[in-house]
Amino acid sequence: MSSEKVGVEVDGRELTLSNLGKSLYPDFTKGEVIDYYARIAPVLLPHLADRPATRIRYPDGVDGGSFFEKNAPSHTPDWVRTATIPTPGSSRGRDTLDFVVIADLPTLVWCANLAALELHVPQWRVGPRGGLRSPDLMVFDLDPGAPATVVDACEVARLLRDLLAADGLESYPKTSGKKGLHLYVPVEETDRTSEYAKEAAERLATDHGGLVVSKMERRLRTGKVLVDWSQNNPAKTTVAPYSLRAAASPSVSTPVTWDEVGRCRAPADLAFAPDEALARVDEHGDLLEPLFRERRPLP
Repeated sequence: MSSEKVGVEVDGRELTLSNLGKSLYPDFTKGEVIDYYARIAPVLLPHLADRPATRIRYPDGVDGGSFFEKNAPSHTPDWVRTATIPTPGSSRGRDTLDFVVIADLPTLVWCANLAALELHVPQWRVGPRGGLRSPDLMVFDLDPGAPATVVDACEVARLLRDLLAADGLESYPKTSGKKGLHLYVPVEETDRTSEYAKEAAERLATDHGGLVVSKMERRLRTGKVLVDWSQNNPAKTTVAPYSLRAAASPSVSTPVTWDEVGRCRAPADLAFAPDEALARVDEHGDLLEPLFRERRPLP
């Protein structure tokens, strides 16, 4: 492992990268993490724009300890955008925290150099002069309880897509990067996403009780798919599209097509490594690009 520091220029910003040979995953180094994020940046950055980022850092790799970082560290460069966000009840005992907003490639590389493997963002944005806007995304986390797998989550995703479509809403899937699926729904800005998402999850659980559960109790989830609507709480975040996930080997939360969801027959069908995620972008572009232009009103 090399501890050598390397000075680089990224879009006119001077950064110092360190420990590039350090393994953050087995057989995947910190330098490879930084390279992945730099290459995926054209499609990743629009999904991070104006959204305060919670970074999950693994300074000793996925086999070491990790911590959630919301507040910008004291050594944050002055060119990194930050946003002061109310955080009542914060474990730090503060009413606000200064979140990093990953607005450009230098900031993304800076975060990757800090071993921020996972990037999580809320469904709302901050305005150009600060201030919190209402959510413009609604998300459902489809989480299979063993022995259910992502194959079952795909079945639930199709059922949920049809329910949403009946209400005039379009939905777009991505893998969680672990064992489930996320379903995104672009909406006109509204404060009713949590209310609507809960009601939709409950409707689905009522109609398909043998497969779907909408309540969080773990005892209810065996062999079923939890439609987790709670990620629409303004205080919660969801892993960003194209973010790495911490696992035994590097995986990516990857946008997929509805055809791929329909064809899924085994968990491996919807598991993507960094090189596969990059190749998919070369082939398809950003499958979640409609999130920026297909916003519809909640019924």
